[in-house]
Amino acid sequence: MWVFGYGSLIWNPGFDFDERMLARAPGWERSFCMRSLVHRGTPEAPGLVLALDEGQGACAGLAFAVKPGQEDEVMTYLRERELVTAAYLEREIDVDLDDGRRVRAVTYVIDRHHDQYCGGLSDDEQARIIASATGGRGPNRDYLFNTAQHLHELGIPDPHLDALVARLRVLSR
Repeated sequence: MWVFGYGSLIWNPGFDFDERMLARAPGWERSFCMRSLVHRGTPEAPGLVLALDEGQGACAGLAFAVKPGQEDEVMTYLRERELVTAAYLEREIDVDLDDGRRVRAVTYVIDRHHDQYCGGLSDDEQARIIASATGGRGPNRDYLFNTAQHLHELGIPDPHLDALVARLRVLSR
């Protein structure tokens, strides 16, 4: 069983794995298109978190091969973590591993019909929300900074996240 991570799963998978590999999910893009009411915001002051949204090209991230025998435990963990408000849909998608293999991987994509979907926000609006929101797992800005830093460490370019980091640094002055 494989799990595809494109946001916080990259730097905090929360489960043991046999293999971790750079991977790409064709037809999907990483996007701050989901309002966070729990982990990085509150119902009164929602934050923003990343989701996989339908898009052009492919989203680069990490694929994790779950240790055999731990599949049920990992799925229970992921569902408790990712399906808090039902804005994500659990899906198995094709991902292309860096070594040339194509595997099916569990991941979480945005439900465009859910109230928390907010695709199309301007970069300035995204930065403003991320700069001010805090939820049960801490400040929204930490989520952005950690994800951007780990993408850099992995050699995965994401100009949009880099631009948001730069905007937040300006807002913090």
